[in-house]
Amino acid sequence: MATTKAARATVKNDINTLKDDLKVLGAEEKARLREKATAAEARLRAKAAEAETRMRQEAEVLRDRARGYYDTARVRGQEYYDEATERLDEAQRYLVERVQERPVQSTAIALGVGVVLGLLLAGRRR
Repeated sequence: MATTKAARATVKNDINTLKDDLKVLGAEEKARLREKATAAEARLRAKAAEAETRMRQEAEVLRDRARGYYDTARVRGQEYYDEATERLDEAQRYLVERVQERPVQSTAIALGVGVVLGLLLAGRRR
């Protein structure tokens, strides 16, 4: 019986030692995992900052490219506007010259066009 009590006491001591060892190992592992998580978080923050910097640079490049396209389109638009204005002025001068050369014929043509338009517009209302 003394042997059983001694064996039980030895087993209890071993179990308590194992529990204490497990607690210590658990605490150490927990600390190591925290260190790894902190290091991973720092790496992620660094990568995020790097990605943000690259995104800002790319956005600036795209903004500059868009400005270039806008300026080119604005210049071309102004050229087209100037050309159209010039052609309209030429057409107006040509028309005025022809009306001044043949006023009776121009008046007859204008009257004919007016009558045709009037008939077309009156026909739609019916």
